[in-house]
Amino acid sequence: MNFEEIRTACCDANRRLSKMGLVDITFGNVSIYSPDVKVFAIKPSGVDYDQLTPESMVVMNLAGELVDGDHRPSSDTPTHCYLYNQWGAQGVHSVVHTHSRKAVSFAQAGMGVPCLGTTHSDYFNGSVPVTRSMTPEEVIGQYEWETGKVIAESFLEMDPLEVPAVLVRNHGPFAWGATPEKALETALALEVVADMAAQTLALNSIVAPVPEHLQHKHFFRKHGSHAYYGQK
Repeated sequence: MNFEEIRTACCDANRRLSKMGLVDITFGNVSIYSPDVKVFAIKPSGVDYDQLTPESMVVMNLAGELVDGDHRPSSDTPTHCYLYNQWGAQGVHSVVHTHSRKAVSFAQAGMGVPCLGTTHSDYFNGSVPVTRSMTPEEVIGQYEWETGKVIAESFLEMDPLEVPAVLVRNHGPFAWGATPEKALETALALEVVADMAAQTLALNSIVAPVPEHLQHKHFFRKHGSHAYYGQK
């Protein structure tokens, strides 16, 4: 994508974020990375979603430097930048950050979202993890960049393409995908399964996770080289 295309797509994705009910006030942002030109576009900081235009999107490079735009980028920009540096080559080309309420509830409780059923398994091959707490040094220093590092640290033994979301402890969810449409869908799916998990745990606090064979069946029938769900 060229600059005009990436800014238009980013504006559309951020406006959809609001319409999907995943954000309150201006608590959220979407970015889109273009591997063709090695830049990403992101929402400007603090601007209402209904006031966004393609021209108001901010374009950054992978060194975290402003490339194009008249606005200050989202305060979460360094986190997005870190994730593209880590996973852009693997196909992570859009990142969504929200403060959606059920997912935030798990983050504030210091809990990952457990994989309790097939709805969860359709999107995530296992529980959605919660990060460790950030240290005073990380928070006082380059806080948003360090947030990206803490997220990546949670995936040292997991594939970020098989579990395309995380809860930053005490903060909120980040989700990602190959396209903004997929990243937005995953952010919505995370909120849905967090809601389901909260209600399930309220009914049965010692419920067991979904059996692994059923979890894998539902995940891999939708993902990977042997997927057969949906249309080609």
